[in-house]
Amino acid sequence: MSPRAPRSHDDAAAAPARARDAEASTPALWRHPEARHAVALPGAEVAYALKRSSRRSIGLVVDAQGLRVAAPRAATLAQVEQVLRTKAAWILRHLAAQQDQALRRRAAQPVWGPQATLPWLGGTLRLQPDAIDWRLDVEAALLHMPLAADAPPAQWAAALRGWVQARALELFRQRLSLYAPRLGVRPTRLSLSAAATRWGSASAGGAIRLNWRLAHLALPLIDYVVVHELAHLREMNHSTAFWAHVRAVLPDFAQRRAALRAAVLPLLE
Repeated sequence: MSPRAPRSHDDAAAAPARARDAEASTPALWRHPEARHAVALPGAEVAYALKRSSRRSIGLVVDAQGLRVAAPRAATLAQVEQVLRTKAAWILRHLAAQQDQALRRRAAQPVWGPQATLPWLGGTLRLQPDAIDWRLDVEAALLHMPLAADAPPAQWAAALRGWVQARALELFRQRLSLYAPRLGVRPTRLSLSAAATRWGSASAGGAIRLNWRLAHLALPLIDYVVVHELAHLREMNHSTAFWAHVRAVLPDFAQRRAALRAAVLPLLE
């Protein structure tokens, strides 16, 4: 091994700048957990999940896990990645937004205990342990809990999760009863969802699933999801006709949808 030349003071002073330049030139890496393919986009390498089906076009979805691509069975990998390069700005913008939301969610995550507050219907509830039973004092924004103050955080989270889920189911039934007649539909069943990336879903048979975490949000945002899923009982797609049904009930649905996408919720886990 040949000896290394001594580094001058000028070299040492320039080292941090070179390190910053090297870091800046290193492409960001976005990886979906189910990724088996990757594509180099401007300033970033994106590893994406690819699913093939009988669909006719190539579709892209960016969610909390990363980029998912749905492609026709006959589409070549080169054709898929050409679409990804064409949509590079859109893909990277949405990946960055998902990362920002994840960082804000982690920053907002409390240590569950007597000093924590619970987001509820767009506001916050203070938590009062050592109660005889569950009781919500709406005026005082106070939730009385039959839980010891010194219970571990995981026990607090589990208790709060159970309370929120029970109240969410009751609330969602009320909102479905309010909006279903306005859309001229009759849902057959309501159940709760705990999906990581979807607020709700609807089946052709009339079954509605709503994410229980919606109960953390303000009522106008909950109503948007309720109306969205009920509208699917009229149109099982996102066509112009579908959005016309949503708009007829909620003329300001676009603003509600934007607020919903920006929402950051704590994890009761």
